[in-house]
Amino acid sequence: MVTVGIIGAGRIGRVHTQSIRTQVPEAVTKTIADPFMNEKTEAWAKENGIANVTTNYKDILNDPEIDAVLICSSTDTHSPISVEAIKAGKHVFCEKPIDHDITKIQEVITALNENPVKYQVGFNRRFDHNFQAVKKAVDAGKIGEKHIIKITSRDPEPPAPEYVKVSGGIFLDMTIHDFDMVRYLAGCDATEVYVAAANLVDPAIGEAGDVDTAIITLEMEDGSLAVIDNSRKAVYGYDQRAEVFGSKGMVSTGNDSATKAVIANEEGITSEKPLYFFLERYMDAYANEVKAFIHAIETDTDTPLGVDDGLKPVLMGLAAKKSLEEHRPVKISEILA
Repeated sequence: MVTVGIIGAGRIGRVHTQSIRTQVPEAVTKTIADPFMNEKTEAWAKENGIANVTTNYKDILNDPEIDAVLICSSTDTHSPISVEAIKAGKHVFCEKPIDHDITKIQEVITALNENPVKYQVGFNRRFDHNFQAVKKAVDAGKIGEKHIIKITSRDPEPPAPEYVKVSGGIFLDMTIHDFDMVRYLAGCDATEVYVAAANLVDPAIGEAGDVDTAIITLEMEDGSLAVIDNSRKAVYGYDQRAEVFGSKGMVSTGNDSATKAVIANEEGITSEKPLYFFLERYMDAYANEVKAFIHAIETDTDTPLGVDDGLKPVLMGLAAKKSLEEHRPVKISEILA
């Protein structure tokens, strides 16, 4: 049994809390920390079997009974808490991104080199049954050599402008998942990124210094090409699709819906809308990624998504921002220079 502490009792912290309680029998949550802990959150924690609540995450890091921590706090705290937890000898599951600053991610890498604990980054889409089926077909050679990878990722509604201002922008907030998915399906890294983007959804997003609609093209190390299309607003729901086209064929996956029922009558043929947003669409994936993290601890094996997998999508996101700003293709090596 692995004893964990959860840092952050917001939306994603609650998702992981419930996943561990209901789907990860090898782990138990002892403590949850949040600086804004209140009576309502404390009552929720008790209902979910958590013995201790605190406003200070250091209580978790200083507890010798806690083996691992899940960092579900605000993005700006991910890297510093990661370093503290690693130095405290705790295994770490860190929600994406580790940081928007490459230097701070390097500090996490340095801490891991000095303290060999398990470290996993929360790119949950790799643990989705649809995308895993696509990956399995590609790895089995069903579509031959990879030529084109296509990712569609569109949110059902735009975020508030206040969120946009602190999010790091669409490429480090939203597209970062798609950058990881391209690496996952391609089985290699990107070498060059080019972006065309605009404000077509909400002028307030533009006023906050961001875009809401984007097409990103990438050149991959194996010579294949990738295309990502993003929108902050798809009126029909959460649009999450992927396709890999190759020399021997193609594999693709569509959206999940509540049921697969299709009505056909004189008015036409209709089916249900996609599941509304990421909690509905990826709830099982969130549980599966934590299961993998706990398994790595119990078996003393590598986590499926290490710190390097946290770094690479950030490099791609920074290259995308630079491409948009400078209206040109940007090589990943430029970001590392």
